[in-house]
Amino acid sequence: MRSTLWLSFFAAILAAWWVMYAMSLDMDLDLLGRPGEMGAAMAAMDPRMPMYMPMANFGPLFWMWAIMMAAMMLPTLVPTLRVYEDLMVSANGTRTGWLGVLLGYFIVWVVFAAAITGAQLALLFGGVIDMLGIARSAWVGGGLLLIVGLFQFTRAKEICHGVCHAPAMYFLGHWRTGFAGGLRMGLGLGAFCVGCCWGFMALGFVGGVMNLAWMGLATLFMVIEKLPQIGHLVTKPMGILLCLAGLAVMIGG
Repeated sequence: MRSTLWLSFFAAILAAWWVMYAMSLDMDLDLLGRPGEMGAAMAAMDPRMPMYMPMANFGPLFWMWAIMMAAMMLPTLVPTLRVYEDLMVSANGTRTGWLGVLLGYFIVWVVFAAAITGAQLALLFGGVIDMLGIARSAWVGGGLLLIVGLFQFTRAKEICHGVCHAPAMYFLGHWRTGFAGGLRMGLGLGAFCVGCCWGFMALGFVGGVMNLAWMGLATLFMVIEKLPQIGHLVTKPMGILLCLAGLAVMIGG
């Protein structure tokens, strides 16, 4: 049972990344989000044109973001699920509770996917980003890098990262048994995770939401940030790097 669940978990992550890759091919983008001839034409389209454009409609765009949540955020949950497994013997945890934690966590990120879909459409129709989700202005892109970088030093980041970095303390303080209990804990963990990592999703508007290399790097950092041994060592250095990158983009633009 344990092996089956873990294999299914990692298979879902791989499938999500494969779907993202297939979508980028359909949009004529390479792994760096650089458009070919068709992709460049798509990026230049006016979303107010009287024709159907998936990236300018809530439904297709929401599913793209929901799949991206699975691809990017499920890997960051591995340390948390491992901690739950460690507590299964000592705290009467169950496999159904494990599934509840996973489902609750993902539900929160799907809600976030709906929110960021709405934000992307507002930015698109406002002329702030293009059809590929990339900021049209260096000031917008650089400003976003700067905002996310500064957030790394805030108390809100510290609190949310503390829960993500040490989920055992959250479990001990909010322990519930069974599937319903796991679901409830997963919802709480997901909320703290959104509070910790929202900025790295928003940075998709800088490098391109379909730039798989850019989003892959963001995923890698979020996984490292949640590792119990070293996670607390990388948060502020990343904030410095993001702030410097933001200033460089604004000055260079």
